[in-house]
Amino acid sequence: MSAPAPSHMRAMRLHRPGEGLRLETLPVPAAGPGQLQLRVEACGVCRTDLHLVDGELPDPRLPIIPGHEIVGRVTALGAGVKGFWIGQRVGVPWLGWTCGGCRFCLSGRENLCDSARFTGYQIDGGFAEYTVADGRYCFPLPEASCPAVELAPLLCAGLIGYRALRLAGKAERVGIYGFGAAAHIIAQVLRHEGRRFYAFTRPDDSESQDFARRLGADWAGSAEQTPPQAIDAALIFAPAGPLVPAALRHTDKGGCVVCAGIHMSDIPGFAYADLWGERMIRSVANLTREDGLGFLALAPTIPIRSKVTPFPLEQANDALARLRAGALQGAAVLTME
Repeated sequence: MSAPAPSHMRAMRLHRPGEGLRLETLPVPAAGPGQLQLRVEACGVCRTDLHLVDGELPDPRLPIIPGHEIVGRVTALGAGVKGFWIGQRVGVPWLGWTCGGCRFCLSGRENLCDSARFTGYQIDGGFAEYTVADGRYCFPLPEASCPAVELAPLLCAGLIGYRALRLAGKAERVGIYGFGAAAHIIAQVLRHEGRRFYAFTRPDDSESQDFARRLGADWAGSAEQTPPQAIDAALIFAPAGPLVPAALRHTDKGGCVVCAGIHMSDIPGFAYADLWGERMIRSVANLTREDGLGFLALAPTIPIRSKVTPFPLEQANDALARLRAGALQGAAVLTME
């Protein structure tokens, strides 16, 4: 049973993109109708948080508390909430609210809802000791089988990687571009399913290449190199548009290039011959609840182990700086203790 929430909490809040986050003392938010109030145990630091802080995402709600890989304990239930209980451990992902009535929501594609709101972007997120979240978009999490810091990256890096892999179909040879938080999780899924994967990194990133090999990569090299065999699908997690035509040139006929980031620099022009042969380019937009339930059920059966570097809440800017510099293997996670 969780203790009742205090009146105030610490939070890292963004007031203006490009300025970094400020540590502030704020009132603890109350759970409104349909919401859960949560005591945050851990919150992952995602590249999307970095895009937000650096001003690369349009029209954020300001000031805003970032963070959308939230692991927390329920401390209060808003009116109408069913299926959750006080003290339960739950996870909160990027997709935080949808209208529920548009053609996308009614066809199981709520990730495309035009009115959607996102955790840590339009809704205060998990870079805080407490938060509130729409119960429809909270996922039950294991109680004791995995530490909160290891569960946190599953809520975005894992979920987006899983959706990207689903969109790639039954590809047997998968290229992974950008070997960070999402890549190191989906690599474990690929190995579990008996598929082969190749890791593409920046030319000088031998540490990430070694990390990929330890996770079972058949080959690891720079994005400028040619893999030993053509790939059936490419999963691009790095936010670099020039990787798209590069991945197309490495993709076999009938293959798919999946752009998995919410933000990417412009894709340069390329020859039609690189696309011809029924190759495809597609993007991943957020996630659905079906993705979340499917992946979170799969993760403990593998079992997936997240490599994390923990930071205290007040060091969120340091975590973002290390992510920006490419100085992390796996994921950064904020802890509230």
